[in-house]
Amino acid sequence: MIRLPRTIRLDRSDEVVFAQAATPGEWAVPGTFLFAGRDPDTLGRKEQIAFRSGLLGVESFGWSTLVTVTFARPSDRDEALEILARQLIDKLGAPDMAAALPAAEEELTLAEDLCRGHAEGTLIALHRTQADGGIREQFRTLKPRDTTAFSAGYLSGHDKAFHIVETDEDDEEADRFDLAAFMEEKSTS
Repeated sequence: MIRLPRTIRLDRSDEVVFAQAATPGEWAVPGTFLFAGRDPDTLGRKEQIAFRSGLLGVESFGWSTLVTVTFARPSDRDEALEILARQLIDKLGAPDMAAALPAAEEELTLAEDLCRGHAEGTLIALHRTQADGGIREQFRTLKPRDTTAFSAGYLSGHDKAFHIVETDEDDEEADRFDLAAFMEEKSTS
């Protein structure tokens, strides 16, 4: 089965930090080719952030901080390839599809290799740096854990700082909590 990265947005920060944020759910590639031959010191602030940590959405040509490994059909891959090749023509001036398709194929193959061996839903982040006249990429995977350093098996995944529980109570008093009074009460007991 083919695995490809899809953009994901866990919060609104991508809309703030990137000049163009990727649309959540679109196919993605590393996009490092957009920085080839460019001095990162000459980039604007938002371009520098994209250089450091952006993964490229193929449809929007916008940036995403994270992508998620997703199973894809061969037709999905073909569609992503076509879209990326068309973007290389429209946005970067490739002369035609014959020239754009091999470049798009190379980038999409890299994206596919990046996902190989990872479970569906694994998050991938990227960190780029300028090194020895080239660009160095480091990829990091973020997987949900069954336990963390602060949990124990008996917590059954409820080892987060807060656990929200909905109740059927309509009592408005039950919805209010006076932390100061609670702390006062605790200190006197």
